[in-house]
Order: sequence, then structure tokens, then C-alpha cells
Amino acid sequence: MPRVKRGTIANKTRRNKLALVKGYRFGRSTKERMANTAIRKAGQHAFAHRRDKKNDFRKLWNVRINAGLRVLGTTYSKFIDKLTKKNISLNRKMLAELALNRPESFKRVVEEVQK
Repeated sequence: MPRVKRGTIANKTRRNKLALVKGYRFGRSTKERMANTAIRKAGQHAFAHRRDKKNDFRKLWNVRINAGLRVLGTTYSKFIDKLTKKNISLNRKMLAELALNRPESFKRVVEEVQK
């Protein structure tokens, strides 16, 4: 049986892994074992932070809504309570957008909820 040399395949794999860690600092960008660890860790952080990003945006929307409501003389918690009791389904993203970019429309929504 003829001998099979696998150098090209190994080099291709190594080159692809090192391409993923291009720009990393120290040995992580040049050493294969450290690059593997860095790739795995980066994947774990990316997965976790995709979840965290959703929380971060919700917190931002809450702050923006509350800021818009304080100008109108009420608070976030009271407003959300009345909103849910009246079964008005506006999500926080849209409310924050209104509070930030269209304060007159936001004021009308707040007045409608407080009736």
C-alpha cells in the first residue's frame, strides 16, 4: 500500500485556525494550542453575550421610557402597571422609540393609559 503524506491537510487546518485568531495578542495568534483555547473561549463568550445583549437593550429601553415619563409627571413602574391592567400591548422597544424620537406621540399614549 502506498504511503500517504498528510502535510497539506494539516497545514490547511492549522492555517484556518490561525486565521480565526488573527489580531489576538501574544502566543494566541501564533501558537496552535493557544489558538484552539482562544477560539473555544471566544465562542463561549460570544454565546453568553448574545444573551446579555438582550438584557442590556431591555435595561436601556426601561431607562428611556422612565426618563420620558418623569417629564410627564409619572414613573415607569406606575405606567407599566396601568398599561398591563388596561391590556394595552405596546412593547418596551416601541415605547422607548416614541419617548426618544416622538415625544408628542408618547405623551398621547401616556394620557390614553392614565384615563
